[in-house]
Amino acid sequence: PVGDGEEIKRNLYTYLNTRINDFSNYYREILGNTIAIDPQDATTSFHGLLGAIRQTGHPLYLLIDEYDNFANELMMGHRPAEESRYQAILSGEGCMKALFKVIKATAGSRGLGRVFITGVSPVAMSDLTSAYNVAENIYLLPQFNGLCGFREEEIDEILSGIAKECALSESQASEALATMRTFYDGYRFSEGIEERVYNPTLALYFLKAFHRDCRYPREILDSNLAMDRGKMHYIARLPEGRELIFDALAENEPVYIGRLADRFGVEDMLYAPKDTGFVASLLYYFGILTQGGVSPFGKLVLTIPNLVIRKLYAESIKEMLLPEGEDKGMADRAAETLYEHGDIQPLCEFMEQKYFKVFSNRDYAHVNELTVKTAFLTLLFDDTLYI
Repeated sequence: PVGDGEEIKRNLYTYLNTRINDFSNYYREILGNTIAIDPQDATTSFHGLLGAIRQTGHPLYLLIDEYDNFANELMMGHRPAEESRYQAILSGEGCMKALFKVIKATAGSRGLGRVFITGVSPVAMSDLTSAYNVAENIYLLPQFNGLCGFREEEIDEILSGIAKECALSESQASEALATMRTFYDGYRFSEGIEERVYNPTLALYFLKAFHRDCRYPREILDSNLAMDRGKMHYIARLPEGRELIFDALAENEPVYIGRLADRFGVEDMLYAPKDTGFVASLLYYFGILTQGGVSPFGKLVLTIPNLVIRKLYAESIKEMLLPEGEDKGMADRAAETLYEHGDIQPLCEFMEQKYFKVFSNRDYAHVNELTVKTAFLTLLFDDTLYI
């Protein structure tokens, strides 16, 4: 959203009117009558649409995708102008809140059959609650665990078909499955369920390249598909975030939290104290941690799902400690010397002279042998070199 409150409202209403008009044109044979579009108030247009739909006997299904997008943008930037825009959208009689009141009022017998809302995280959901307090959160229900990912049997079936077309052996197909499992599998979204699912975007990227070229893609993670590092950097700025990111990569032990934070507004994101549970919940919703079971004491266990996400951790820590420039080039050359000649001395000297100097006193308060291990891991991490 851009502009002041009135401009945001106009843009929202223009978008809604455009979608209502497109819907009306697409279903004109069923609707019969043309929907009257009110350029000043899209909620009036929406009421007109529902009135026409009621005459057909068909219910309307409304899908709202990425409802939290504007909140995530505010969270990443935390600029006063963006905060005022958020207030214009959701506080008091903000345009989004007013829209959800209309949706709530028209649900059920008034033409609106179902509403399906998707988003990355529950950010902004509590801010919408007073306007739309009839929603049911199905995010953590076991029957929906595989809704947004591929099951292993689905991946296996596709790889078997590709292997036949490419004249590859069954063992090569099994090897490809093992590679995909390592890099793309591992997501679990519900307690009490063992099934894990594959990241669909990255799995399709691999499968398309494998089918086209009959070999693995050169890059296991296409840079165009990489997760937003801005989210990781935002987490690192939080009081408990930096330490949690280091600990997760070091794998000293899993992350334990009492429960996932499931309802918080943007004011909570910006101003409320952030404990480990809050920060870990954000990492979970961003897809950077996943459910790993329940501890003997009933706490939720969160783990890094796969090697692609582990790479994201390693690269993010490296970027935090070693910005682009001469030092990064020196680090890459020292790592290459170790790769090619088995000589670790240049890397050790770089770590001592450059890398550890960027640690703060707060970092050193938690330093142990795992810190050194993690530091080396960030410089030597390469997701394809060791395949």
